[in-house]
Amino acid sequence: MNQAMRDIDERTNLTGNSMFELLLFRLGQAPGSQRRELFGINVFKVREIMVMPEITVMVNAPPAVMGVANIRGQMIPVINLPAVTGCNPTQGLGILLVTEFARTTQAFAVEEVNEIVRLEWKHVLSAEGNGGGLVTSIARLDGNAENTRLAQVLDVEQILRDVFPPPPQALNDDAMLPKLQLPPGTVILAADDSAVARMMIEQGLKDMEVPYIMAKTGQEAWDRLQALSVQAATEGKTAQDKVALVLTDLEMPEMDGFTLTRNIKQDVRFRSIPVVIHSSLTGSANEGHVKSVGADAYVAKFVAEELAATIRQVLTR
Repeated sequence: MNQAMRDIDERTNLTGNSMFELLLFRLGQAPGSQRRELFGINVFKVREIMVMPEITVMVNAPPAVMGVANIRGQMIPVINLPAVTGCNPTQGLGILLVTEFARTTQAFAVEEVNEIVRLEWKHVLSAEGNGGGLVTSIARLDGNAENTRLAQVLDVEQILRDVFPPPPQALNDDAMLPKLQLPPGTVILAADDSAVARMMIEQGLKDMEVPYIMAKTGQEAWDRLQALSVQAATEGKTAQDKVALVLTDLEMPEMDGFTLTRNIKQDVRFRSIPVVIHSSLTGSANEGHVKSVGADAYVAKFVAEELAATIRQVLTR
C-alpha cells in the first residue's frame, strides 16, 4: 500500500472514533476588523493544495469567479473565497484549494494554508443562529481548553449555490417527484447542518408528500429518536412505528452521521429502522465506511430524483 492510500485509510478509520481532520486556512482581514480569522474545511473534500496557477478570466463569469485554471488537463472554476466571505486578503491570493464534493470539482483561492488538525466532532459546535450565514459550525481547535483557538467551518454547499445559482427551471424539477406512502403514523427523521441542504431535502420530501422531522445535527436527531421511542413505548408501540427511516448527512457538529448511524444500528430499539446516508463526501472510501457502520444505503448530494428513488428502494425492501 502506497503512502497516499495509507493516509486515506487512516483518515477513514478516524470516523470509527468520531474524529475527522480539518484543513485550516486564512482569507485575510475579517470585515470591520484587523483580525485574520481561521477557517476550516474537511480534509476529505480537498483533492490537492497548490500554488496559484495561471487563471484564464472568463467573459461574463459570476462576480466571485476569478476564472478557470487548467489543472492536470481539467478546466476547474476558481472561486475567490475572500470575496464570498467579505474578507480582505492583504497578503494576496497565493494558494488554491482544489476540492471535490457534491459531484463537482472546484477550486477556492485563499490567502494562506496553515495546518491540518485532528478533532473530535463533539468539539465542533453548531453556528446556526450566531449570525454567520455562510458558517455551519465553530471548531474548538484545542478541545475544552478555556482559551481554545476557534475556526469557522464554512457551508461550502451554500457557497456553491450562491456562486452558481441553479437555473430557474431546475427549481421546479422536484415537483415531478412521485408520491411516497409511509406506514400510517410514521415520519422520516432527517439531519443536516447546512441550511441550504435542509431546504432542498424539505422541498423534496414535501413534493413526495412525506411527513418528516428535520434536525440540524446528529445529536439533535439522536435526541429526537430517543424521545420518539419513549413516546412509542407509552403507546404500546415500537420506535419503528414512529420513524420509518432516518436520512442523515455525514459532516455535522456535535455528532456526525457515522456516529448517529452506529448508535442506531447498535441499539436494539432502533436497529430495524433503515438509515440512508446523504452526503457531499463522495468516493469509494466513504461509501465503504458507510456500509461498515451499518447504513442501508448511500446517496450523494444532491439530485432529488436519486434521493427519492433511494428512499423508496430502502423502504420497499
